Amino acid sequence: MNTAELSVGKQGRIVIPANLRHQLSIKPGTHLLAWVEDGQLIMESRDQLWHSIHKACEKIPQGTNLADELLSERRAESD
Repeated sequence: MNTAELSVGKQGRIVIPANLRHQLSIKPGTHLLAWVEDGQLIMESRDQLWHSIHKACEKIPQGTNLADELLSERRAESD
């Protein structure tokens, strides 16, 4: 695992070091989505996020209706 120490500037800006940008194929103009998860700042490109979502969806058995499962869970919670 490559690690790098980053510092936060006065306006809250951080610079991603060149070696990390290269590993992640981050180029000028690349848009990243950012969120906090379990106290960690997570940043991903849209392509990376879509890949993660598709990979997670592969684990769902064929024929599973997620909308029906969600409705069933919500009904059970409201009882």
